[in-house]
Amino acid sequence: MNGSMLHSPVSLAAALWAALACLGVGGCSSVPDTSKALEVVSPYKIDLVQGNVVTREQVAYLKIGMNRALVRDVLGTPLLTSVFHAQRWDYVFTLQRQGAEPQSRRVTVFFKDDVIERIEADPLPSEAEFVATLKSLPNKGPLPAMEASPESLQLFPPPAKPATPPAPLPNVSTNYPPLESADKP
Repeated sequence: MNGSMLHSPVSLAAALWAALACLGVGGCSSVPDTSKALEVVSPYKIDLVQGNVVTREQVAYLKIGMNRALVRDVLGTPLLTSVFHAQRWDYVFTLQRQGAEPQSRRVTVFFKDDVIERIEADPLPSEAEFVATLKSLPNKGPLPAMEASPESLQLFPPPAKPATPPAPLPNVSTNYPPLESADKP
């Protein structure tokens, strides 16, 4: 082989690709185990709340014999209504949070002659319990006071004097001629 063959663009590119391939294959053994990395770093997933949140207090307010309009006022519009089950309203709620099991609750209100006949419900949280489950960040101490000290108020200019109200407009005639005359066809 002569020295001019090594300097050709084709052989130089082939040698470069061969070197890169060797580096790539050799580097495979040094790739860390990513399953352990996933325990440390995980993508952020938002809390997913779907459906009608129904609390113990709301269900306790419902009484046998209440009409549909009152039920809608208390629980809201049902998530599921069916043509095949016109005498039944289903309120379904799901909550999916990162690092926790998904929660699912169901309340079913059965009607007869447009009044409540019976209610079937999963164990429901109180309103305070439900709100506590939504808090994703811990409270980091007391909130700062929301008032300014007299010294800090001195830094701001005094409030502007209220503007004098504008003079009332003169009475303008509101008697306008018709847009179309009656004699036009």
